[in-house]
Amino acid sequence: MTQGGTNLPRVGGYNQAVILDAIRTAGPVSRVELAPLTGLTSQTVSNVVRRLLAAGLITESGHAPSSGGKRRTLLSPRADGAFAVGVQLDPDAAVIVVVDLAGEVLASRRVALADSAEPADVVARVAAAARRLTARTRVDPARLLGTGIATPGPIDGTAGEVVHPPNFPRWGRVPLLEMFGAATGMPVAMDNDATAAAIGERWIGGRARAGSFLFLYLGTGIGAGIVLNNTVLHGDSSNAGEFGHMAVEPGERTCHCGGTNCLGPYVNPSAVLADLLARYGSSAAERIGLACAADPARVEESAHADWKLLCRAARRGDRAACDVVRTAAARIGQAARGAVALLDVERVVLGGEALRGIEDIMCEAVEAAVNTTSVTRVIRRVAVERSVIGEAVGAVGAASLVLHGTYAPGWRMLTQPRG
Repeated sequence: MTQGGTNLPRVGGYNQAVILDAIRTAGPVSRVELAPLTGLTSQTVSNVVRRLLAAGLITESGHAPSSGGKRRTLLSPRADGAFAVGVQLDPDAAVIVVVDLAGEVLASRRVALADSAEPADVVARVAAAARRLTARTRVDPARLLGTGIATPGPIDGTAGEVVHPPNFPRWGRVPLLEMFGAATGMPVAMDNDATAAAIGERWIGGRARAGSFLFLYLGTGIGAGIVLNNTVLHGDSSNAGEFGHMAVEPGERTCHCGGTNCLGPYVNPSAVLADLLARYGSSAAERIGLACAADPARVEESAHADWKLLCRAARRGDRAACDVVRTAAARIGQAARGAVALLDVERVVLGGEALRGIEDIMCEAVEAAVNTTSVTRVIRRVAVERSVIGEAVGAVGAASLVLHGTYAPGWRMLTQPRG
């Protein structure tokens, strides 16, 4: 269902967002169809559509089949109507993309980051890479809306700060919003990576992602983005969706938060690699080609590369790799079952770079958990699906923070324009 508008002249900008969102979600769509979709009068729809056409945000894309009278003109978004830069920050690398209004990635780049990199160095390198990337794509600077940052949490949304992210050991309280604003000279939006991914999924998924869903984001850790009735849930401190802190039993491993029964230390890539070594020894790790086989104590240092190899082995059917991945997937599924019961969502979406190669295993485990033990199974099945964006969902989600923040009805960005 598309969010309703208002016919009061003073909120024309809001009505533009409502109609643009309806065209993106339901399009191609005619002016006649927009009135019932948005709750606006036909005259208001006509006026707003005229403004959107003049602004270059939508286009007349053809005609509906004739039903006996004049054929209705169909409206669609213009992909080149606006652009945004997205940055996904991970401990070992930053992924940078340039995205158009339709969500297509026009260019991307991965920038390696050193473990010891200071925040100022990271911001300077990423901002410089983003400038080169936008120059290469030759997008219209007047239509480049800003930069979105997807970062591991926790974050202080009010202050625009990242606060002691666990996988950035040298970072304390870092004012990333201000730093990227100064480095880019553009408006900047920031959110934690899982919520950014969910926003990207909602923005780009259109009708397929309308309504409510739980987005499970697998990266260096695991997080969740929550969309309820087309509204992204942030929480009072902008940290809703800390899925890695869902409780598991028995709890024996210490989490960075100080607890001993959090999900994260059992299912993050380093933990699963450590499980492989503990269960099957170095011989299994050597067979797969894992660097940690030579020195199990350094499993975290080689986790990024080793995780990719482990996922490939699981996809090939390697018994040890499949076993440890399925164990982690079952734990994630049980946590997802609790979240689905709490939120009453009709869909669970999985995405993130760490999911590559194990999508089938993970979806199967989550689907089994939420549909064989969920209290709502007697009413309807919960759909479990892969991201429509793919493994770049973090970076594309970051860009969507800007697009969604500019054009989605009722949305409040976590930033103010600079300069």
